[in-house]
Amino acid sequence: MKKIAITMGDPAGIGPEVILKSLASEELRDAAEFKIIGHRNFLERAAVTIKSCSTPLVGLDILEVGEQPQNKIQPGQVSADAGRLSVGYLMEAIRLAKAGEVDAIVTAPINKEAIYKAGFDFPGHTEILAKETNTEKFVMMLVGGPLRVALVTIHVPLRDVFDLITEDSILDTIEVVDAGLKRDFGIPNPRIGVCGLNPHASDGGRFGDEEALIVSPAIEKARGRGYNCSGPLPPDTAFYAAKQGEYDVMIALYHDQGLIPIKILAFETGVNVTLGLPIIRSSVDHGTAFNIVGKDVASPASMIEAIKLAVSMAEARAAVD
Repeated sequence: MKKIAITMGDPAGIGPEVILKSLASEELRDAAEFKIIGHRNFLERAAVTIKSCSTPLVGLDILEVGEQPQNKIQPGQVSADAGRLSVGYLMEAIRLAKAGEVDAIVTAPINKEAIYKAGFDFPGHTEILAKETNTEKFVMMLVGGPLRVALVTIHVPLRDVFDLITEDSILDTIEVVDAGLKRDFGIPNPRIGVCGLNPHASDGGRFGDEEALIVSPAIEKARGRGYNCSGPLPPDTAFYAAKQGEYDVMIALYHDQGLIPIKILAFETGVNVTLGLPIIRSSVDHGTAFNIVGKDVASPASMIEAIKLAVSMAEARAAVD
């Protein structure tokens, strides 16, 4: 049975609630051995508000790391203390994964403002994971419903995207995605679609020349190296083709190009996966949702899917390795 570490994320957010609801679900019963990394008092506080499971803490393996918090972290409030703990939980999970003590990490959401207040200059989980595992090439991939969508650029202003889309950045993404789908998803010859940048993939140069000068040459180089990739595909129809099963993954060139179709098709069940790491990491595809903390309305669907996917990836990697 696989061992999965689940980090609590920001303890002032909905992480504790969705973790408890997920582990109380029938879907995850006997799916793996789970270790929650976080403080028990935050889980106890969340448990009081959950009506659907009366004793959700019974039998849970909880690893507390970092300074024991008092009552200074309030539900739904941004704080440096909560940010510091959330990063500490992640660091411990990374340590366990690197040591082989767990087979995968699943992360509840952190709050970017809180971690900045705590003195950490990272946009989010992905960059921390890359730094702590000495990973230079990594890719964010979203999995939801019938789609897998990988991103060439992530959290950058739209005006910067054109400077960041290069032959190398596209080729690196194709390589990381191909290796990840083979190793962690058990797909022997991934069919990779690559979106164009401009409307209708520039329509033969009428709406821009990035496809001809950058995207197409990158795809041709990738094909020359043996990758099964197609494009540049018109972005307005590419995801429909992927939904119909023509591709195993679609590579989007910028954040909203890829996340809008995922959010439409799998708003509550999407999963965030980091490819290219030496360890397995999946995450919920939502934020800390401070506005609904303590109201017993947070859906555990994304966390359940993230855990199920982490188990599946760990099994696939074990079969390959």
